[in-house]
Amino acid sequence: MNTSTESTAPPEAFLEALGEIFPGEALLTDPADCWTYGYDNSRRHALPRAVLFATRHSQVGAAIQLCNRFAIPLSARGRGTGTTGATVPLHNGVVLSLERMTKILASSPENRYITVEPGLINQSLQERVQRDGLFWPPDPSSAAFCTIGGNLAYNSAGPRAVKYGTPRENTLGLRAVTGIGKTIKTGVHTSKGVVGYDLTRLLLGSEGTLAIITAATLKLTPLAEATTTLRAIYASVEAATAAVVAIMAQPATPCALEFIDGNAIALIRDHSHIQLPNRAKALLLIEVDGPRQCLEHAAQQIIAAASNEGLLEIAAPHTATEVQNLWQTRQALAPALRKAAAKRINEDVVVPITNLPALLDGLKQLEKKHQLPIINFGHAGNGNLHVNLLLDSDSPEQNTRAQCCLDDLFNLVLQLNGTLSGEHGIGLEKRDFVAREIDRNSLELMRGIKSQFDPNGILNPDKMLPPENSGAALNSEVNQGLSCS
Repeated sequence: MNTSTESTAPPEAFLEALGEIFPGEALLTDPADCWTYGYDNSRRHALPRAVLFATRHSQVGAAIQLCNRFAIPLSARGRGTGTTGATVPLHNGVVLSLERMTKILASSPENRYITVEPGLINQSLQERVQRDGLFWPPDPSSAAFCTIGGNLAYNSAGPRAVKYGTPRENTLGLRAVTGIGKTIKTGVHTSKGVVGYDLTRLLLGSEGTLAIITAATLKLTPLAEATTTLRAIYASVEAATAAVVAIMAQPATPCALEFIDGNAIALIRDHSHIQLPNRAKALLLIEVDGPRQCLEHAAQQIIAAASNEGLLEIAAPHTATEVQNLWQTRQALAPALRKAAAKRINEDVVVPITNLPALLDGLKQLEKKHQLPIINFGHAGNGNLHVNLLLDSDSPEQNTRAQCCLDDLFNLVLQLNGTLSGEHGIGLEKRDFVAREIDRNSLELMRGIKSQFDPNGILNPDKMLPPENSGAALNSEVNQGLSCS
């Protein structure tokens, strides 16, 4: 664990000014109270010098202006479900929590949009718009806990992205505050719009390094009339990945196409009551939606594409309870992984779907080379795999092997024309690998954009982009001590 506990007392004038902007319980300064807000869902931690709870847009702007005045870093966060350390407050910075900004500011079901504050929980949004027969497509597995602001900051998507896209395809516009405290409004309220540069898509996925989002106008989609769920079980990973390629090559696009490998199936058997055939070495969970009269035909197209010599069985449930039981197979993975390796390393790499077989074969080789169990599952229809390295993180030797395995994994992904992150973001965990994917000239442009939005560098510093002197020793707060032969 990388933990920074060094504490520098905030200037008295800074605290007094903060108290005027964030009165009473909206401001925490006691280290014991602030400690929890130094974590996200990674294993990283840094103690913030203060925690601020905003409830309105004007407070966000005032906080940023004050931090500029005193040259104090500021990191925004929602509920802290991110896994990359992106909200960990480096350099004795302050944390600006947006979890209390939960209002629905405007709703127009006829125009298929809703405007919300960033602290609204994803599931709460879905329940609200469902009343109008609509939904917002991004549905990460943490939907019951994560905030819309966090979804936007990481461009987090979930299973439905295979058909409906990520937040970048489902956000019309934003209100945000730049790194010098200026309010900007980006985007449109219409399905078309091409005036000016696309600042909306630029801010989405930027992890609070350019501006702090205080409102988002989200593009809504009508709920499908009907849905069919299928479970396909295969005798090999190769057969399952061949089925994925075949499914995505035919016209009926599934709204979810989830993959679970043999190691994950064994884990489910060992840590849950779910029954799976002993011969099962891979599993696909497939969901198809659309007009009721077309659904049977679409499902049959997908069944035909999913059928190959390695298919052991494919079945569709007949009741809502049976559908729920099927998805419990996927949902059982998280608690099973916590039991097997509470401090696992969880990555989310992406490759073109035709390269999924090569990626999984490469992972099998890495498992042998580094002598660490690897559990693979994820959103196969996007080529997005969650790669879980199981280890005893208290063992320095296993930690070193795991970091070397990650190094090899990222090289493999890039060789397969993939990308280092699909939805978990970059933060600190992947920051120093970014230059392998993005060329020097592009990185220079990105650093220039950062300086335009945040000239004093106070917004979430040292996240996402690698330092310009990438060959130099890493900052002591994030140094992994990696040495691979």
